[in-house]
Amino acid sequence: MKKDSSIGHLAGVLRDEVARLRPGDRLPSSRELMRVHGVSPVTVSRALGQLAAEGRVVTRPGSGTFVAHSPAPAAEAPDLSWQTVALSERVVDDTEVGCLLAQPPEGVVLLASGYAHPSLRPARALAGAASRAVHRPDAWSVPPLSGVPELRRWFAGEAGGDVTAADVLVTGGGQAALAHAFRALAAPGTPVLVETPTYPGALAAARVAGLRARAVPMDRDGVRPDLLAEAFAVTGSRLFYCQPTLHNPTGAVLPLERREQVLAVARAAGAFVIEDDYARYLTAGPVPPPMVSLDAHGTVVYVNSLSKILAPSVRVAGLVARGPAARRLRASQVVDSFFVARPLQETVVELTGSPAWRRHVAGIGGEIATRRDALAAALAARLPEAEIHLVPPGGLHLWVRLPPETDEAALVEDARRAGVVVSPGRIHYPAEPPGPRIRVTHIAAAHVAELTEGVRRLAAAFHGHADAV
Repeated sequence: MKKDSSIGHLAGVLRDEVARLRPGDRLPSSRELMRVHGVSPVTVSRALGQLAAEGRVVTRPGSGTFVAHSPAPAAEAPDLSWQTVALSERVVDDTEVGCLLAQPPEGVVLLASGYAHPSLRPARALAGAASRAVHRPDAWSVPPLSGVPELRRWFAGEAGGDVTAADVLVTGGGQAALAHAFRALAAPGTPVLVETPTYPGALAAARVAGLRARAVPMDRDGVRPDLLAEAFAVTGSRLFYCQPTLHNPTGAVLPLERREQVLAVARAAGAFVIEDDYARYLTAGPVPPPMVSLDAHGTVVYVNSLSKILAPSVRVAGLVARGPAARRLRASQVVDSFFVARPLQETVVELTGSPAWRRHVAGIGGEIATRRDALAAALAARLPEAEIHLVPPGGLHLWVRLPPETDEAALVEDARRAGVVVSPGRIHYPAEPPGPRIRVTHIAAAHVAELTEGVRRLAAAFHGHADAV
């Protein structure tokens, strides 16, 4: 007992001494410790052993005992909980948009993405255009804030009517154009009318701008002008977002007569119409001209984006607006991002001015028709319980209504586990959906055989899910 007490006492004395020394300093020798403290060699050895086990000293045979270098203190887990209070109410939620952009694991069939498979992109033409673009004079200098003049003229020509280059603002893609439009054209807290169902990215952008989305019903020909007029009257909204050409997700195309009616309704309400023409070049049949080409009074704010027809990273769009609205939109872009990178704008100028552009647009229509028909046929054969809303004259998607008893979320998850990704219908609605739906996309698959395999997996998931209910 006395021996143990001596060891503990010596260890305590040595701890105090180690605390006064610096890492690497040498402690007195064992002989010196025995002499000063009047203890045995065993007591010295065991006391030093305790300090070594605690990591306070290191013993080097033949050299002595030294103060150990203190290990870096274990990093405390950062406490970020204060941010929950500082951030207040959440206004930005990328969940629904993020799921549309996510890339699936190897071997999973992607029937959800709106971006074309790499084999359908004009990669060689884009590379050539980019190479020429970076050698243009001033290619790396600050462009005009509204966009390169040649590109603005091109977008104006595509819009038609009496749109001029002065009406065009070049933005960093269609999503950025929508974000600018929602912020510039309506005050936070006010309602924005949307077709129902609609594009989830537009709903997300409207929420970020502080707007409250209010649904306007559609039929197979698109939004109903009579119900649009009623919605303007009831809500007092001054803004309507729509996709009149190859609507996402239903594929509906608003007939020319209805386009004129929508413009008349909006003018009577003193409201803007945001026309999202994302699928202008993804047609497999004739479609009416853009609504902006019918508008002489600045009612329509028009978005023509190029990432769907060219490639995801061609983040370039033309935003057409006139009057004070145009000035607000330009101010929004300047404050947000200054301008779109000039090399990217010059690349689009080079490409759209070449024969490769016309060949690509002409060729994509046939590919879309083939894929659309193959997808529709596979769904009819393997999943007859589901109803295709309509077979559109182009676009990227088929909108599918499921039997009422279907658990939409469970089916989408079961399909993912079976190796195929589809979009849940609920993300396309600003409020509760009317029933289970899914959006099935044909453009991201490698080929028709992969489309067919994707539908086979989807059908297997559906029937397994139905059997379990």
